[in-house]
Amino acid sequence: MSLATCVPQTFSSLILPPSTSLLSLSVLPVTNFSANVSSFYRYTQPSISFSNLSFCNVTLSYTHPGQNDNVTIETWLPLSTHWNGLLQALGGGGWQSGRFYLPYEGMKGAVADGYATITTDAGLGYSERSRDWALVSPGNVNLYLLQNLGSVALADEAAIGKEVVKEFYGKKPDYSYWNGCSQGGRQGVMLAQRYPEAYDGISAGAPAIYWSEVMAGTDWSQVVMNDIGEYPFGCEITAISLNATRECDGLDGVTDGVVINIDGCLGSYDPFRLVGEEIDCPQAPGGKVKITEAAAVVLNQTWHGRALADGTPAWVGWTPGSDLIGNGSGLAITNCTVDGKCKGDPVELGVDWFRLFVARNASFDATNLTHEEYDWFVRTSKQVYGGFIETDDPDLGDFRKAGGKMISWHGTVDQILPHKATEKYYNAVSAVMPDVGSFYRHYQIPGLEHCFGGPASNPTSLFQQLRAWVENGTVPESSPIELTVPSGEKQDRIICPFPQKAKYDSACGDEGLAECWACAL
Repeated sequence: MSLATCVPQTFSSLILPPSTSLLSLSVLPVTNFSANVSSFYRYTQPSISFSNLSFCNVTLSYTHPGQNDNVTIETWLPLSTHWNGLLQALGGGGWQSGRFYLPYEGMKGAVADGYATITTDAGLGYSERSRDWALVSPGNVNLYLLQNLGSVALADEAAIGKEVVKEFYGKKPDYSYWNGCSQGGRQGVMLAQRYPEAYDGISAGAPAIYWSEVMAGTDWSQVVMNDIGEYPFGCEITAISLNATRECDGLDGVTDGVVINIDGCLGSYDPFRLVGEEIDCPQAPGGKVKITEAAAVVLNQTWHGRALADGTPAWVGWTPGSDLIGNGSGLAITNCTVDGKCKGDPVELGVDWFRLFVARNASFDATNLTHEEYDWFVRTSKQVYGGFIETDDPDLGDFRKAGGKMISWHGTVDQILPHKATEKYYNAVSAVMPDVGSFYRHYQIPGLEHCFGGPASNPTSLFQQLRAWVENGTVPESSPIELTVPSGEKQDRIICPFPQKAKYDSACGDEGLAECWACAL
C-alpha cells in the first residue's frame, strides 16, 4: 500500500482480541526517514544505514475492561513495494516491555529491511522504573500490569500486529518473528511456552528465564559482602577478574583473551592467590591498595553461584573474567569515600523487585538483607509470582506442534545474567523433549557480554538462519562472529549449537580464519 492509504479509515475494521477494548488510534505517514542502526541494537542482524525511507506508523491504545490499564502498541508498516511479507516484533529490556530506544532502534533496522514491525509498552508507559507502576496503594501490587508485562500484552501484541498488517496490505504476514534480548529474551521464551502459535520464529537473547533467580542474582554479590561485613574497592575485583582471564585463557588450547574452558577455570583458578598484592587503585587513598581476602571471597562466591545460608548450592554462577564492575552498574559495585570507606551499591533491578513486589513497601530497605532474609525473599518470589512472569516450563510440545522454531543465544561473559542459566533451561527442555534440536537450538557466544559488548561481536547471521529454518527447513548449524583479541586484531570465529563448541584445528594454521574452526562435542 501507499502513503495515501496511511489514514485512520484504512483501519476502521480492525478486529482486536475480545478481552480488549480500543481506546484510541492514530495513523501517521512518515517520509524521508534516515538512520544508522548498530548491530548492537539488532542483536542477531547486521548494522544498517538507510535514507529517505517512507512508512506508515499506526499507534493504538487499548484496555482490558475492568482492569483500568492503558496499553499502547506501535506498528511501522513499509510501503507495499518495500514490504517483504513478514512481521518482526521487538522485545524490551529491564523493566520496559517495549517502546523505548532499544526496540525503536531494532524497528528502524527492521522497517529498512522491509519488515512490518511492532512494539508494545504493556501498559507501563515510557518509565524505566517499576516503582512508577508496581504498587496501586501501599501493600498492594498492580497485578494487572505485572501480568501484562509477564505475558498477556505479548499475546495481544501478536494478534493485533497481524490484524494491523492485514488491514494495510490486505493479507496477514506470511511469517511472524520475535526478536529480543534480556527482558526481550524472556518474552520470547514466554511466547514459545504460553502462546505457541503467536510467532513462527523466535530469537531469544540472554533471556531472563528464571525470573526470581535473575532478580536475586543481581543482588548476590552484595549479599556476600553483607555476610562478611566488608566492601572491597572495585579495582580489587577488576584486578582478580583480569588475572583469571589471563590464567585461564589458554585452557582451551588457544590464547585469545577469552575464557572458553569455564569449568576448567573454576576448578583450577584460585582467586585468593592475589590477596596481599599491591595494585594501582584510583579509588583508594594514595592511589594504591593491597588486594583483600574480601575481594577474593566476593568473586569466588559470585563465580560459583548463589548458595543458601546453610551453604547448600542454589543457583548458577558467573564466568571468571566477567566484568562485575561494568560502567558503574555491575553486580559487585561499591561506593567509596575519599577516606577509603566503602559500602555496597546493589543493582536497582533486583532491589526494586524485592522492595516493591515481595515486601510490597516502597520504603523498605532491601539493600542490607541478611542471608536468611535474602533466601526467604527468593523463595517467596517464586511462590507468589511464578505464574505471572516465570518462564521455566521445559515442555515446549505445543510450540513444536505448531511448527515454531526458536534460537536462544547467550554471551559467556554476560555480566548481568549468567549464561549457565540459559544452558540449564536448554538442558531441561532436552530432558523432556529428546528431539529438541528439531525445533530449538541454543548458542553460547564466548566473549560476548549482556546482549552486546565485550571482545565478541553479536551473532549477526542468526536471524537470517532462523528465517531459513522457518521458511525452508534449513536447520541452523554454525554461525559466524568476530572476536577482537588482546592485540586489537579482529579474528573470524564460529559459534555452534549447544552442546557443541567451536574447536580449533591447529593443522589449519590460522586461528583467525573461521574455516580453521569446526563444531564438535
